[in-house]
Formats: sequence, C-alpha cells, structure tokens
Amino acid sequence: MTVALSSGDSRATDWEQRLDKSREDLLRDGRLPPHWVTRPHPLLLMIAQGHHLVLVTPALVWDRGRELFKPFADRFASEAAMLVLMGHPREGDFAQAMNKGLASIVSEQPTPDELHVAVFRALELLEAKVHAESRAKSLRRYRYEVAELVDIARAMTTERDVNKLLTVILEKSRFITGADAGSIYVAEGDEKNPQLRFKLTQNDSVTFDSREFVMPLSNRSIAGSAARSKKPINIADVYDLPPGSPYGFDKSFDQKIGYSTKSMLTYPLISQRDEVIGVISLINKKKEPHKLLLSPEDFEEQVIPFDERSEELLGMLAAQASVSLENTLLYDEIRKLFEGFVKASVEAIESRDPTTSGHSRRVADLTVELAQIVDRESVGPYKDAFFSREDLRELEYASLLHDFGKIGVRERVLVKAKKLFDEELELIRARFDFVARSIEADVLTRKLRALERGAQSTELAKLDRELAERRAELDASFQSILNANEPTVLAAGDFEKIEALARETYIDLRGEVKRLLTDHEVVSLSVKRGSLTPQEFDEIKAHVTHTFKFLSQIPWGKVFRRVPLIAGAHHERLNGTGYPNRLRAEEIPVQSKMMSIADIYDALTAADRPYKKAIPVDRALDILEYGVKDGHLDAELVRIFRQARVWELCDPVPASLIFR
Repeated sequence: MTVALSSGDSRATDWEQRLDKSREDLLRDGRLPPHWVTRPHPLLLMIAQGHHLVLVTPALVWDRGRELFKPFADRFASEAAMLVLMGHPREGDFAQAMNKGLASIVSEQPTPDELHVAVFRALELLEAKVHAESRAKSLRRYRYEVAELVDIARAMTTERDVNKLLTVILEKSRFITGADAGSIYVAEGDEKNPQLRFKLTQNDSVTFDSREFVMPLSNRSIAGSAARSKKPINIADVYDLPPGSPYGFDKSFDQKIGYSTKSMLTYPLISQRDEVIGVISLINKKKEPHKLLLSPEDFEEQVIPFDERSEELLGMLAAQASVSLENTLLYDEIRKLFEGFVKASVEAIESRDPTTSGHSRRVADLTVELAQIVDRESVGPYKDAFFSREDLRELEYASLLHDFGKIGVRERVLVKAKKLFDEELELIRARFDFVARSIEADVLTRKLRALERGAQSTELAKLDRELAERRAELDASFQSILNANEPTVLAAGDFEKIEALARETYIDLRGEVKRLLTDHEVVSLSVKRGSLTPQEFDEIKAHVTHTFKFLSQIPWGKVFRRVPLIAGAHHERLNGTGYPNRLRAEEIPVQSKMMSIADIYDALTAADRPYKKAIPVDRALDILEYGVKDGHLDAELVRIFRQARVWELCDPVPASLIFR
C-alpha cells in the first residue's frame, strides 16, 4: 500500500530538481527531440516516441506515490509504457515490478549517458514487444489462413457437382480476400474459337437476376485478358484504368443494378496441362468484410485496392480450385460418357423388344422414388435405411439395365404375344381346314351314293345335318384353341377341352393317322399364366443370368460396384423360389426387393404389352398383395409403395436423376 507524497515534502522538492536536470541531460546534444520529453507531473519525466512512452521517476514515487501512474494505467496494461526508477525502491520483489512495467533502475543521480541508455533500452524493449506481438499476430493470421485454405481445399475436393463447385470456389475466394462481389467464368470452345461462359455471380450488397452467357476469350475484356496472359490482373479502380490497357470496363452493368465497381482482382484458373479452364473475378475489397455497400459514402469509405496478400491468398486458392475444377469437369465428362453408354444400352434392349419400350425407364423411376421414400421412414424395419446420392444413382443404373440380358434371348421369344407363334397357329388352322374338307368330302361322297341308289329326302337331309354339326363342332374346337391361345395374367383357362382335342386324330393325304394337335402345341396351349412354355420361360429367365454376367464385365468402380448384384437379383423371391440363384429374403439386397415391386407393377399396368391389356391400378396392387401372401415380395415395401402411391409421384414423362 502506498502513501501519498505531500507537496511540502522536502525530498519531493529535491527530486523535482533532479528531474529538471535529467530532462536537460536528455535534451543535451540533440540526443532526443524536444517534443519527445515532457513533465506531466513535477515528479514524472515522460519520454514519448509515437505510441510508446517511458516514465522516469524517483523510487520514492514507486514506494509512496503510485497514484501518479493512474493516468497511464491503460498504456501500461497494453504494454505500451515502461518505467525507469531513479534509486532502489524499498520493495524487493523486482519480478513483480518488472511485470508491472519496470524497465531498469539507475542511480539516484544518474549520469547523462546512464540515463540515456536506460531510456533508449526501454524504448527498444517496447519496440521489440510490438514486433513480437506483430509476429505473433501474423503467425496467428497465417495459421488461420492455412486452416481456412485447408478447409476450402477439403470442401472443393469433395464436391462433384460442377455448378456447386463453382459456387464454393467463388464464395471462398471472396471470403479470404474480403471481396464484396465476384463472378466466375468457365472456358469453352476450341483453339479456333475460344470462349468464356459466365456461370454465376455473387454480391453481398445488392440482389439482381443473372443468366449465363458466352463471350469471346479475348483481350477486350478483363477476364479474357487474364485468361489470355495466364496472369492475374489487379486493378485499383476500374473507372480509371492504366493508359494503354487493352481491355475496358462496361459501366452500364453498374448503372443498371445501382452498384459501383471499383477495385478488381481477376485470376485465371489453369489446369495441370497449362490450359485455362476458368477465371475468377473479385470486386471491391472492403476494409470491414461484413459491411454492406449501400451508399456512395460506403463505397468511398470501405472499398480499398486488393493488396499483395489478397493476391497471394487468391493465387493459392486458385491453384487448388483449378485442380478441383479440372477433376470435376473430367468426372462430369466421364459421367456423361457413362450415362450415354447406359442410355444406349437401354435403347439396345428396347430395339430387341419394342413392345416393352419405356419399361426400363419407368422401373428406374418407380424404384428410385420408392427408395427416397424408404429413406425417410422413421419407424418400422426400414427406419435406419439410408440412400445417398451415389446410392440412388447406383440404383438407377441397376434399374435401367435390369433387363439388359434380354440381348441374349431369341427375339421371337421376347416378343411372343400369344401362346402359339403365328406360324404354329396357321399350321393348326390349315390342319382344321383339311379336316373340314375331309369331312365335307366324306359326307358329299356318301350323299352322292345315296342319290345313286334313290335315297329318300329324309336320308339326304340327315347327311346335311351331320355335315353342319361336324363343321360346327370343328369350328367350336378351333375357337377353343383361339381362346386357349390368349395369354392370361393369372392362372386360368379351359384346359380340359385342349386335352380332349389332343386325343383327336385324322387321316392325312398319305393315309397316315395323325393327331389333331402335336405335343408341343398342347404344351403351349396348356400354359396357365402368360404366353410362354416352360422351355421358353426358362430361356426368358436366363436373361437375369445374362444381365449379371454382362454387367459384371463393366468396371463400375467402388461407388457403383453393386450394380450387377442389384440388377441380377430382381427376380429373386423372399421364400427362395425365385431365380436365378434362389436367394432367400436375408440374401436379397433391399434395392432388388424394391426393384421387384416396381418391375411387377409396371409389367401389369403398362399398356404396351402385346400379350395383355393394361390392368387397373387397384387390380395391380391386389396382385402385389398376392405376391406378399405367396412369400415373393416384401410386405413392408409393398405397404410403403401402396401408401405413398409411388406411381403418382413419378413424372408423367419419364425423367431421371441423370438424364434430366
């Protein structure tokens, strides 16, 4: 605790005189500028150099009058002031004193050189502290900038959508440089006709609509000039361009949106092959990055030129952005190439079987839509299901190509509309016509003989009735064949008549006894569901195996590696009765289970099948429920499909995630 010095203290008066002498010693020979040295108090001698100051005072003040230092408390607290004591204080805790700003102790009557050295050492120590703080601040800023660049690099390298990546690049470029606005361009065209496509713009201060447009890649624009030179262009004021600049600035845009472009930093994005792939153009660096530019005064007070550090930071970001943009453009090119292959494959499938045109697309839409709904389930067995963007694309690819194996199936089997092929039905018709002519010839022969022997009219009439009855019976039999030839969705048909006809015989022209229907024809007409014989159905079923084998030959990569498995299991059934591998419920991918539902639903409701008419939605849903009862389909997935009315959520005109 200190005790205030009284004005009549003889020692205080003596110290005042000594401080007067010390002031004269410091000013002697021009050692210090006169305006640096002042006396804020009779017992204080202050040397001020800019923001730094040194107080020279007797140890007596330290011991008994520290209230004299209160006006300088903030300066001591901010380490902008230091203390030189004349004489030794009574308190011996020098460590505490140094923490409070003590720089040195001189004798009670120091020589001019001793005092000068002490003062300058104190000033040097203050300057050293400033430099240390500046270096620490710069280091912190450097670490912060490095961390930001690392985060920015991570954000850019993980984005695969070109438009989203460009948004990230421009947003981060503005962030690290403090730019109020900016635009980004992508290079297009070829060597003969290079162009820049304006992709997007961002502006913190004003809102306006913008559209993509293309302009020549030439020196006439600032962006084009940066691209042509492959060097950054830093302009302090675009309204006052340097003389001889090949480029100009169009002021009409500022006038249109009520903005004022001033400072501009334009940086080319250069690929690893030393080709310009884009340009970043930043506008109006601000003193305070969060300040909006709303009035002419704001532009005048806030907008400053882009400094060297901003250019360095943008250069580092541009280097990373170039790599990310090049990779993303390449990824997008590969994706489009791959999607072109998928689309061509689907067209190849449908060219083999035009009657099912659009089926693959519709199944893909239904399956992906169902997956998105399942992804949102919060209760039930699928509450933990999750499908990422890549998962949905993988599912879409698998759905689009699920029938590709039909390439390996005979076309006549693929497009078989009835149980009998056309030529088979014609053979039966010819056989029936032959039998009809044979019956007619037999009856007419018998009638002629009856006439020759003078038979009565009743006998002749009886023969006429017999001919009519046998022909009617034959026509009815052929009609039964025509009825049996029609395919059915569910098991149905009058097969007893077919079995009876299979036992009927006739005598051909060579006198040989032939059956009215061959074994193959009987098998075909006895099909209970659909139009395919067991052998033909096995051939159709083989398309799944063909699909899996074909898709397995494609290098899908890590992301889409399950496409062959998903596509190859869409005809498996939960109870293990499906094909080709008779997988059971736990072995079937959930994506395949969803695709099975979509496949069956579309096959039932599609109007383009030659062997059946489209059935109503309610009837198709009932058949799906039969599939659940039979242990074929997943009950929960069918419930979700039905409850969400997935078929109504798909676009009327098929559109996909990848082709839209």
